[in-house]
Amino acid sequence: MYAKDKVAQDLAMQITEISPGRARLRMTIGDTMVNGHGIAHGGYVFLLADSAFAYACNSHDAVTVAASADVVFVAPARTGDVLEAAAVERTRYGRSGIYDVTVRRASDGEVIAEFRGGSRSRDQRVLDDPAP
Repeated sequence: MYAKDKVAQDLAMQITEISPGRARLRMTIGDTMVNGHGIAHGGYVFLLADSAFAYACNSHDAVTVAASADVVFVAPARTGDVLEAAAVERTRYGRSGIYDVTVRRASDGEVIAEFRGGSRSRDQRVLDDPAP
């Protein structure tokens, strides 16, 4: 999946863990990722959490997409901060699932955001995904 994930590649996200129902990704906040207040734009924090969610829910060998997502921003991140998003599956039922993601600053473990995503699997294996 990472080979086709241009967003993760362009933002230099690093996958540090993947196991069934779990994923951990890292990303460094760059100069172009901060808003007018000098803090990481929430869209980038959300994107990191959403990416960890995507890798966790696709760890079951079925093409799975987001059906819903919510985020709570807890603390600011700044240029140079390395953020780590840890996603964990809470439950799967039928073709749906619920995943929680905690985004922390790697240097001190401070929670930056909490994310919850709902997933929906398609009737297709990840390896058979025809997407370019």
